[in-house]
Amino acid sequence: MRKLSESSLKRNMELDRITNLPSDVSEQILSFLPIKEAVKTSVLSSKWRYKTATLPHLVFDNQCFPTKPFTTLEHIVDQVLVLHVGPIHTFKLVREVPIATGHIVRLILHLSRNAIKEFILDDLVSLTLYNCLLKPPSTFKGFRSLKNLCLREVTSAQDVLQALIDCCSLLERLTLRTCSGISHLKINAPKLQFFDFAGSFENLNLENMLNLVEIFIDLDCDSIRLVPNSSTHLVKFFVHLPLVRRITIQNDFLQYLAERASPEKLSKPCLCLNFISITIGFCYADEVLTAVCLLGSAPALQELKIQASVYGEDSEQEVNSWYDDNQNCQFNQLRLVTITNVSGFKAELDIIRFLLSCSPVLERMTVEPASDVVSSKLLKELVQFSRASPHAEIIYLGTLE
Repeated sequence: MRKLSESSLKRNMELDRITNLPSDVSEQILSFLPIKEAVKTSVLSSKWRYKTATLPHLVFDNQCFPTKPFTTLEHIVDQVLVLHVGPIHTFKLVREVPIATGHIVRLILHLSRNAIKEFILDDLVSLTLYNCLLKPPSTFKGFRSLKNLCLREVTSAQDVLQALIDCCSLLERLTLRTCSGISHLKINAPKLQFFDFAGSFENLNLENMLNLVEIFIDLDCDSIRLVPNSSTHLVKFFVHLPLVRRITIQNDFLQYLAERASPEKLSKPCLCLNFISITIGFCYADEVLTAVCLLGSAPALQELKIQASVYGEDSEQEVNSWYDDNQNCQFNQLRLVTITNVSGFKAELDIIRFLLSCSPVLERMTVEPASDVVSSKLLKELVQFSRASPHAEIIYLGTLE
C-alpha cells in the first residue's frame, strides 16, 4: 500500500507540473502537435481540457484524415471550429480528398469573422469570389491545383488579377463578370478550355490559348471609345484560338473586333468552330462585314444564333457589296439558324437571304421580328428568298395579319 501511495504521489506530481505550465509554454507545445494529437491533451487535466479550443493557429493536414467510418474531413473541421473560442489567426487545410464547394464557402465565411490573418487552402480546385476586394499578400504564389476560377463583382488591381491568372497553371475555366479595376485584359492560360467575360476593357490580349474550346464575351460599349488604333482585333483575337468550338459575342464585342478594316476571311479558318451566337449592329457596315468574315471562316458551323441590334439608320449603300462578293460561300454543315429582333433593314434581309442560299443542309431557320410593325413586310420578303436546302423550314414568330 505504501508503494502504491508513493507511485500515485509521483504521478500526481508529474501531472501537477503539466497542469501548472505557463500558458505560453503549453500553447507552444500544442502548436508543435498535429491538431488531432493536440485535441487528445484535453484528458491530461481540467486546465488542459479547453486549451485546444483557444489555439490561434489551426492546421489540418494529412494526419487529420478520419479513420472512423462515416466520418469526413468536413466533420472534423466543423467539430473543431464549433468548439473554438477566440480569434483564429492562421487556418491551413491540406486536402488529398475532395471537399464540397458549399463547405468551403461556409468555411471562408466563418473564418472571415474570426480575425483571420492567414488562410491557406492547399490543392484548391475551384474558387468563386463574389462582391469583394481581391488583394492577396505580396508573397502569394497562386493556387497550384486551381482549375476553376470565378470572379463576380470583384474589385482588383490590374496587376493583381494578371498575376493570379498567370500563377494558376492548371486553370481550365475562367469567369470574370462585372469586375472593377480591369482595363487591359491579358489572358495567358495554356490549359484554359472555357472563358466567360462580362464587363468592359480597353484591350484584350489572348496568348497561348491553344486548348480554349468555349468563349463567351459580353462587352460594355463604354470601353469601345478607348480602343487603341492598331491592327484588326478580329485577326489578333482568333489567331490564338485554333480549337475553339463555341463562341458567344454579345453587345459591343463585335464592334471591338471590327476596329479597323476586316479581311474577307481569316488567314487561318476556325476549323472546329461549330456554334456561333452573335449580336450584330446592322446599321454599322463594319460590324456586318466583320460578322460575314467570321461566318465565312467557320467551315464546320452547325448552329448560328444572331440577335439584331439596330441603333441608327439603314446602311444599305455602305454594305451593298459584301453580298455579291460572297456568292460562292458554302455552309455545308449549317443546320440550325435563329435570328431575333429583326427590323427589316436591308442588311438583315441580306444576311437571311445569304444564309438560305448558301446552306445546302439547313433544316430550320427561326426568324423573330422586333415588333408587329415590321411583321407583314418581313414575311413577304422571306417567302421570296430561294433556299439551297430542299428541307429548309422557316419558322416565323411574328404576328400574322
